[in-house]
Amino acid sequence: MTAVFNFTFVPWFRSVAPYIHMHRGKTFVVGIAGEAIAAGKLQHLAQDLALIQSMGVKIVLVHGFRPQVNEQLAAKGHTPKYSHGMRITDEVALDCAQEAAGQLRYEIEAAFSQGLPNTPMAGSTVRVISGNFITARPVGIVDGVDFQHSGLVRKVDTAGIKQTLDFGAMVLLSPFGFSPTGEAFNLTMEEVATSVASALQADKLIFVTEMPGIRIDPFAPESEDNPIDTELPLRAAEKLLAALPDPKQPTDIAFYLQHCVKACKAGVERSHILPFAVDGALLLEIYVHDGIGTMVVDEKLEALREATADDVGGILQLIEPFEKDGTLVTRSRTEIERDIGNYTILEHDGVIFACAALYPYPENRTAEMAALTVSPDSQGQGDGERVLKRVEQRAKAMGLDSIFVLTTRTMHWFLRRGFVQTDPEHLPEARKRKYNWDRKSQVLVKKLN
Repeated sequence: MTAVFNFTFVPWFRSVAPYIHMHRGKTFVVGIAGEAIAAGKLQHLAQDLALIQSMGVKIVLVHGFRPQVNEQLAAKGHTPKYSHGMRITDEVALDCAQEAAGQLRYEIEAAFSQGLPNTPMAGSTVRVISGNFITARPVGIVDGVDFQHSGLVRKVDTAGIKQTLDFGAMVLLSPFGFSPTGEAFNLTMEEVATSVASALQADKLIFVTEMPGIRIDPFAPESEDNPIDTELPLRAAEKLLAALPDPKQPTDIAFYLQHCVKACKAGVERSHILPFAVDGALLLEIYVHDGIGTMVVDEKLEALREATADDVGGILQLIEPFEKDGTLVTRSRTEIERDIGNYTILEHDGVIFACAALYPYPENRTAEMAALTVSPDSQGQGDGERVLKRVEQRAKAMGLDSIFVLTTRTMHWFLRRGFVQTDPEHLPEARKRKYNWDRKSQVLVKKLN
């Protein structure tokens, strides 16, 4: 049992470690829908946020309170009123919002103060600090509708929030703001979180919601054949928003997506929509390669480029398992350092997921593509083809007519991509002298058009 645990834990921890290192010192703004708290998810969310903070992430937590306010209104015999997707906050609704916010702040602070034995928070101290960091203004009258005490964010006290985060505390914000004259305004969690993330130029804006994310075909029914689109470029998200009706409720596709787009356009590189129904959704999204929800990103996170000396360690880590099982010929660190300019890599968030090297034989107008490797974490997603195309482009730029590969196990992959098998005798003389006849590698060649 111990051996099995070690076998699964060690590679898992190694795969997570780069993300722990990458996110240390970064600022995340996390908006938690009031529905998540009403569904009893607060305790686990608090534990996960405490874990994330313990790994060096600065966190601003914004809570929602839609169902809690509606519950207070129902208790007083009042019906919630909405227009244009916003609550109309009369005097009664304002009182209910203040009561709900006070109760939720108490529950959230208590959740971060427990540090229970046998939980991820054991022995931890999480300081949670709230404050009047948001200045608000009234929504006013829109299309003849008076929103009364509903407001919009006018200004964010970025200096105060940053000072609190640098102190090592987690900042907790309720969806409330105050005017310079002291008037209170009911805001929305989504607008507060988006405004704070934009003002801070946060590294991530994360919404933990009742929505699982945006599906690949957002207009089709939910099914296994219509999975969540884990990475949505900003341009595609804007196009999708333009095709959607204005959102009226949180379960509408555009409800959270509009805020993700707004944040990305304001300089927040990554905005996420996560389902609170999945235990550990925050951890899965932040520390696992593909995540679990939808991430709207201002640019493709994957960078396809030529390698530098800084990439040697990542390349070694990527190819080592394939060298051990005999798929690849073993290469020393010295050899990779010497040939680093020959390598093309595909990295995602600073982690190398694919690579290949190109060794030209200009006198024969050909080149060998060697060490084509794709991480098991991303196989089947087209990464190998992307690297292959980049290598072909490099070879064409050198004025070469073909590339060839030597392989013992992946011949059919290359055959499907335009390579044809040839005899080792057709290798360039310089390469033929190094050919390992005992290994019996297949030689495949592809003409470059």
